[in-house]
Amino acid sequence: MRSFAYDRPATMDRAVALLSGGQAMPLAGGMTLLPTMKLRLSAPEALVDLSSVPELKGISSDGKTLTIGAMTRHIDVARAPEVTKAIPGLARLAGRIGDPQVRNRGTLGGSLANNDPAADYPAAALGLGATLITSKREIAADDFFRGMFETALEPGELLTAVRFPIPRAAGYAKFPHPASRFALVGVFVARFADGVRVAVTGAGPGVFRCPPLEARLAEDFVPEAVAGYAADPKTLNSDIHAEAAFRAHLIGVMARRAVAAALQPTAA
Repeated sequence: MRSFAYDRPATMDRAVALLSGGQAMPLAGGMTLLPTMKLRLSAPEALVDLSSVPELKGISSDGKTLTIGAMTRHIDVARAPEVTKAIPGLARLAGRIGDPQVRNRGTLGGSLANNDPAADYPAAALGLGATLITSKREIAADDFFRGMFETALEPGELLTAVRFPIPRAAGYAKFPHPASRFALVGVFVARFADGVRVAVTGAGPGVFRCPPLEARLAEDFVPEAVAGYAADPKTLNSDIHAEAAFRAHLIGVMARRAVAAALQPTAA
């Protein structure tokens, strides 16, 4: 690991100012950034530790939306009464990220800004049609994710919070890698008054929506509605962990499980 400058600001204004030059990188939970620095795959000149900025933490709900600060840890999302009541599927997703060490250090904003193609939170944000709030603007989830490890965030722009619309029902199911717990395939489904959204992670080069499944579930939001669905493997990942054809099959399987979870009265 190469030498770097380090700052831990106590206010949002100071954090934004430190990041505005474009030479510094924000440090959230550090679950991805620190390992890549140790391997010298990343060598930022400076780190801006966001852990002491109170404006970046917290969870609130107004009955229609659920807003979560970017520096809120996975474990807090999983356990917060506001989340378990409003979107239990999101709480359940957060409670199954990685292992206890990751859940106690990793953050919502860090995961979304990193946009790992097998991460769980991107599926939730896209599946729920969330709005990502930054230090400069608001970005719809449909416009935020740009591909593998790429987002709409500009240099110096800081993700500050995420606003989730509260659905009628939502659920998530994933087939996890046994070591990393990342999703070989994960599917998030959300039912709203005006339709259904389905987001898939782990299967391709980035999170994506699945219109065929959305159409089926809009007609009948039950697990049987997606029976027999087969994704096109030509657009999916194939690697040492799973062939594209297997991932294509898993999309349908995980979608059925996600809908079943969404329909449970006390869990999603």
